[in-house]
Amino acid sequence: MKRKLLSVVLCAGLVVSVMAGCGSKSGGDSEAASDMDYVKEKGTLVVGITNFEPMDYKDENGEWIGFDADLAKEFADSLGVEAEFVEIDWDNKILELEGQTVDCIWNGMTLTPEVTSAMECTDSYLANAQVVVVPADVADQYQDEESLADLNFAAEAGSAGEAELEARELNVTPVTAQADALMEVAAGTSDAAVIDLLMAAAMIGEGTSYADLTYTVSLNSEEYGVGFRKGSDLTAELNDFFAKAYEDGTIQELAEKYGVHDMLVK
Repeated sequence: MKRKLLSVVLCAGLVVSVMAGCGSKSGGDSEAASDMDYVKEKGTLVVGITNFEPMDYKDENGEWIGFDADLAKEFADSLGVEAEFVEIDWDNKILELEGQTVDCIWNGMTLTPEVTSAMECTDSYLANAQVVVVPADVADQYQDEESLADLNFAAEAGSAGEAELEARELNVTPVTAQADALMEVAAGTSDAAVIDLLMAAAMIGEGTSYADLTYTVSLNSEEYGVGFRKGSDLTAELNDFFAKAYEDGTIQELAEKYGVHDMLVK
């Protein structure tokens, strides 16, 4: 009888221990650092980007500048941390974010259904479009979507431009970055490219490195947002930062500096 009673007591103790262990683990999960705590503890906000003028690009000293880059620095400063910029493969942006290689994707990112379902996204802050880029001397031949059917396009892998081309079943070769798509057209290895309107306005035409290129057909209209990990408390924090930056004129000043003022989402 004593042995039986002892067994019951031991079993009961084991159950309590297991339950306590489970409770402890659950409590640990509930007390896990938020994204904001995580960023503040390590002292950096790691921003996933590509080389995308006028949003994120390097100046003559190798420092990242641009409308998005400057805003990211201001936001990081408001958190008491440093902004660190990491170039990523745009097609892998969701994996980079979920794997904590970066803390956010802030690079003129179109708020597509894929993006908004996989990330915690901010309110939109800039309007944009995907536009067709062709050599200027043939631009008059490509003024509507029907005229694009036989062209061979280049577009950044995983971009909104690639998605627009695939939706229309047009022939597209994915490249690493939007800048590479422009190089394909300039070199004659692709007939055309599809890139962001904001990039086209900054990088092609008279006075640029691609003076012989121009843009014609607009394939859509879209908006930019910043993406964090699902459930991140940094999303609301950045929305608040955007609101304050509009109130004090910071965003308008930067938009004027980088030539995107007409694209601001009020």
